[in-house]
Order: sequence, then C-alpha cells, then structure tokens
Amino acid sequence: MNEQMRKIGRSMSIKMGVTMSFFLSLIGMGTSGHFTIPGFIISFVVSTILSLIIGMVIPMGRISDAAVRSLKLQKGTFPARALETVISDLIYTPIMTLSMVSLAYNMAMRQSGGKAQLNFAAMFFPSLIIGFLAGLVIIFIIQPVFFKQTMKKYGVGMSPEKK
Repeated sequence: MNEQMRKIGRSMSIKMGVTMSFFLSLIGMGTSGHFTIPGFIISFVVSTILSLIIGMVIPMGRISDAAVRSLKLQKGTFPARALETVISDLIYTPIMTLSMVSLAYNMAMRQSGGKAQLNFAAMFFPSLIIGFLAGLVIIFIIQPVFFKQTMKKYGVGMSPEKK
C-alpha cells in the first residue's frame, strides 16, 4: 500500500505540474503583452521541469494531509480542499513566478544589450498576484479531478468487483 501511495503521489505531481505549468505559462505570456509561440514553449518547458522537480522533492500530499489533520478538518470537504489548495499554491507559485519572471527579465535585458528600462520588482509582484489567483482557481478545480482519476487508475477506494 505504501508503494501504491508513492505511485499515486508521483502521478499527481506530474499531472498537476504539467497542468499548472501550461496554464501559468499561458497566463504569464498573455499578461506580458508579448505573447509568442516560442516564448510560450520555452516558458512551458522550463516551468514543467521546475514543477516536476518541486513535486518530486516536496511531499505535497503529506504536507496537505498534516495541515488538514492539525486543523481537524474532514478530508474532501470544502474547507479541507480550500486549505490544500492554498498550501499547494503557496509552495508552487512563488517559485514558479520567480523563475519565469527572472527568465523573461534576463531575456529582455540580453536582447536589449542591457538597455531595457525594466524594473524586476514591477514585473515580479503583479505576476505573483496574478499567478497566485489563477493557481488557486486551477488547483481547486483540477486537483480533485486528477485525484479521482489517479485513485481509479490504481484501484484505490474501489470495491473489489470494480477493480
């Protein structure tokens, strides 16, 4: 059962990492005012790699479960899901936003020969707020869907005849 839970955790990390990377890259490129397909692809690939690393290093399920237990919430309820969403978003979004804004900032500075009139903080903080809000919505909607799919895939929580 422990190995099966690790597989479920890995599967969830991959699904959530790729999905969050896709949407946050799309949103980031869209709000930058400079949407390009190559820029989106680079952003998506870098973001996906980073989110997969985060997902493999940080045990999101254990952290969320511990927080839900410590507040004596019932798993699966709205308050528990909201807490899990906020925790996940607080871990992923700042790291992802910092890396993506740094990438965009460095590319812009390199392309301008260091002459671009850019302020890193002015790029970072609005992106962080937008990313955090978008992440909350995406995680809250998508995570339970992926969790049900993953549990079904590994036959957890099903009656023996449905396996």
